[in-house]
Amino acid sequence: MSPQPPHAGRSSSRPDPKRSDSNRPGAPRKAPVRRGPGGNDLRSAGSAAVDRSKGVRSDGTPRRPSPGRVAKATNATARSGGRIPPPPPERPPAKAPREADVWVDEGPVSHRDSAPEPSRRRPKVPTPTVDTSELTPLVGAKRANTLAARLGEGAVAFASERYPDARRILRPIVEEAPGSATARELLGLTQYKLGNWNDAAKHLEAFRELTNYSVEQHPVLADCYRALKRYSLADDLWVELRDSSPSAELVVEGRIVAAGSLADRGKLADAVRELEKGWKPPKTPKMHHLRRAYALADLYERVGELPKARALMGWVASNDPEFADAAERADSIR
Repeated sequence: MSPQPPHAGRSSSRPDPKRSDSNRPGAPRKAPVRRGPGGNDLRSAGSAAVDRSKGVRSDGTPRRPSPGRVAKATNATARSGGRIPPPPPERPPAKAPREADVWVDEGPVSHRDSAPEPSRRRPKVPTPTVDTSELTPLVGAKRANTLAARLGEGAVAFASERYPDARRILRPIVEEAPGSATARELLGLTQYKLGNWNDAAKHLEAFRELTNYSVEQHPVLADCYRALKRYSLADDLWVELRDSSPSAELVVEGRIVAAGSLADRGKLADAVRELEKGWKPPKTPKMHHLRRAYALADLYERVGELPKARALMGWVASNDPEFADAAERADSIR
């Protein structure tokens, strides 16, 4: 979930038959640096989704549904709103069969070799307080309190990157209260992270309906359809997102996925034009600016515009030296 820099979808640069789906064309070769809760790469996704149950985005502004759509949600679900995290740096790999472990005798192990590698510490995410107003009309007041607590646990598991745990917690909630937009969104995002494109799309489509056709999760949903090669649906979502004019960051995420979808179909020139539209390097770039520049530089390299690719990739690295593999790629483009 073709151009996709760290944290939104995918991009493409050098074809390599050995690449997995997670390294689809143009995806950064190194995992982007996580910036912790509230950072652009994580964006407190779990808590943000829970905020929808309060009818506001995570930045405190009211949710804005897509214009021109007829509300189809019930009174209970109509109160859902929200802010969405953009797609991850690169589409998560699709589920692959587990290979059998093979034991190899490599001789005696030295003390140095046996030293454990330091593990990356997962960010600590506080458990959010979930508003029960969305759940009460669906399951009753008493049960709503129980499900709200579980929903909070699922949000924490998601934001802490414990996706299998999040799925285990969220699935029963969705089965019991399928009209909960918050639960649908979180489960959809979790399935996306686990590479289960069909399930992710199913729940994110449900979220879309329950929130009066909000465009908030369009980049992620479009990336699911891109992974499934259902390109016409991905294109339609991009048109809806672009025409609704939500936040600049959300539009950029959608544009990156749209360009990636074009590149997947071999339409590299069209993909370049999509990312070039209105592009001007800002003096103080934000994460979405860097992601767009990375994707565009990746495409420049693929179409043979090497000076442009090198300059733009260098611009990304100069503004954030730890941004994926931008510095390494800027040096390697010749």
